Amino acid sequence: MEGKAPRGRDGDDDQDPLALTLGSIYAAADAAPASPPPPPSPPPRAAPRSVRRRLNNGSAARRPCGKPRDADAAVDAGVQRPPFPWATERPAQHDTLEGLLRRGVTSVEGQARCKRCSDRKTIEYDLEPKFRALRDYVVANRHAMNDRAPDVWMYPALPDCDKCGNKGAMWPEIAAEKREINWLFLLLGQMLGCCTLEQLKYFCKKTGRHRTGAKNRVLYYAYIEMCNQLEPLD
Repeated sequence: MEGKAPRGRDGDDDQDPLALTLGSIYAAADAAPASPPPPPSPPPRAAPRSVRRRLNNGSAARRPCGKPRDADAAVDAGVQRPPFPWATERPAQHDTLEGLLRRGVTSVEGQARCKRCSDRKTIEYDLEPKFRALRDYVVANRHAMNDRAPDVWMYPALPDCDKCGNKGAMWPEIAAEKREINWLFLLLGQMLGCCTLEQLKYFCKKTGRHRTGAKNRVLYYAYIEMCNQLEPLD
């Protein structure tokens, strides 16, 4: 029949609508763009402020900030507030007698306690006459001492107790903290011998004195040093 194209032997038809439709589908699938990548995941949310505060307040030690306080720096340098009006900022070191009198320090006091009845009282010494008497004794007997404290220094004559009446029963109160020992009070009362050997060695260490040997030797150096601080010996 005219107007129609002959079919092939195998019955294939180049103009088969179905074949064209399937081919176009396959071609469209091959030409279709790849699916876009998934969007990036959002960043993690910041921890709540309360949680961060707890984390910051954990066991981690805080670093010190700023410069050390003046008090701490003074301790590091061996300087402290004077524990008594007649003391200086340096442990176991005192002003001269002239300097003390110029500042109005005319008397020195300390505490003592009875070894029998435990009564406590304040003992006061006039600075200049007490020191003059001690200094005259040292100048007169220094060479005979042979760098050893005499018995009068080793075994001091203690004050009497006014309450119970016991003689020589008032033992001077000596601070447990060596920096706070009332050295000038013990000197004027000639009671430095009531200190322990360890306390006397501390005094000699802070004043640059020799501090080895028996107690009578270290005690001798303590007396000489204290007298030289107030007024150099001849």
